[in-house]
Amino acid sequence: MTIVSAGLFKDCTRSFKSSSSIVGVGLGGILTYRHTYKTNRVRFSSSIPSSYHCCATLSIKMEEAKQTVDVDKTAVLVNELRKTFSSGKTKSYEWRTSQLESISKMIDEKEKEIIEALHKDLLKPELEAFLSEISMTKSSCKLALKELKHWMMTKKVETSMATYPSSAEIVSEPLGVVLVISTWNFPFLLSLDPVIGAIAAGNAVVLKPSEIAPATSSLLASLLGQYADKSAIRVVEGAVDETSALLEQKWDKIFFTGGARVGRIVMAAAAKHLTPVTLELGGKCPVVVDSNVNLQVTARRIIAGKWACNNGQACIGVDYIITTKEFAPKLVEKLEDSFDMINRKPKPLAAYLFSDDEQIKRKFVQNISAGGMAINDTVLQLTVSSLPFGGVGESGMGSYHGEFSFDAFSHKKAVLYRSFAGDAPTRYPPYTPGKQKQMKALLDGNLFNIILALLGWFKD
Repeated sequence: MTIVSAGLFKDCTRSFKSSSSIVGVGLGGILTYRHTYKTNRVRFSSSIPSSYHCCATLSIKMEEAKQTVDVDKTAVLVNELRKTFSSGKTKSYEWRTSQLESISKMIDEKEKEIIEALHKDLLKPELEAFLSEISMTKSSCKLALKELKHWMMTKKVETSMATYPSSAEIVSEPLGVVLVISTWNFPFLLSLDPVIGAIAAGNAVVLKPSEIAPATSSLLASLLGQYADKSAIRVVEGAVDETSALLEQKWDKIFFTGGARVGRIVMAAAAKHLTPVTLELGGKCPVVVDSNVNLQVTARRIIAGKWACNNGQACIGVDYIITTKEFAPKLVEKLEDSFDMINRKPKPLAAYLFSDDEQIKRKFVQNISAGGMAINDTVLQLTVSSLPFGGVGESGMGSYHGEFSFDAFSHKKAVLYRSFAGDAPTRYPPYTPGKQKQMKALLDGNLFNIILALLGWFKD
């Protein structure tokens, strides 16, 4: 099999069973080397340059079944989904809720199979699989079902005096046919969570799961084929060739979870069609620890935030700690000194602070740019559905979770309503001095000046 890197892989120890080769994107280009998997460890038969970093979202391809993916067949798939979307089927509230209910039912009925697949792929313990993948995915489904009618409602907004008499509203409309490319470390949650948002927003969707989690990928393809509407929701399994064929197509949105290097490839492919993207990437997430904290609680929460999430393989996991000289003599003099250290690095997906100092908390929030933050804890911001989850700069663009998932796959359409009444001659030429005065007063929005202008008494 061939493995192609696509994201930050912090530890190359994985559980595989066959001889393979890895193709990795390094600083100098493409690297290829052979290795074997033994006793759940990767053993490389050639050295890796120190500047090379293994990556987290990997693509596996079985060489014995290697074949060129038919781009035309992929185009046919997209066209079929586009026909479904054009029919208006996916836009109805009834269709959206029926699909969300089916996914929720699928999770309930197939919980055992999901846990088994996650164990096969990642040796993920049953409790962790339930808490971090199954429960969170089902919570997303339940929230969408509960709030969907509210999310779909048009939002009335005020109009200006310049358009009087008028009314206006913002209409959330689905983008169309969207592509979701998932990753391996939370292969169930990070596949279905954005799909739930895409369905809630009324789109047709193609899911490309990570083949580095083959058991979960196969299960998702099977289960969604049974429970979801196949005319609008499809799963494409495969590796580099399949993903490349998908990226050749024109989509109305691409949602990618992985590393910054492949994120650039996805963004470049999307740019050919002016397709908008959401990139959920990663980055090195710092923890800043003040000297006035409860050290035992702080240590427990940092360790839990690092190792309780997929054994450390999580994009929002703790990567490095900065504290004061009181705790570590070789570190910063003042806690504020850490801010510059963090800001000199690429913007992280998450940043954490442990402190009881309210002024330090405010400065941290105001001065550190990150996708998200937690104060006096780690990782838990991910679980709050009313908060957006997403990166900034190198850690990504766009966000999702809760209503933000709905918004990520929606277009906010501006609509202005006017009647045939109130058709003032002021807007039409010739623009006499009197009309110009009326226009200035109208655009200024001052009702008194508008009246004066209409009476011919307004002066500049």
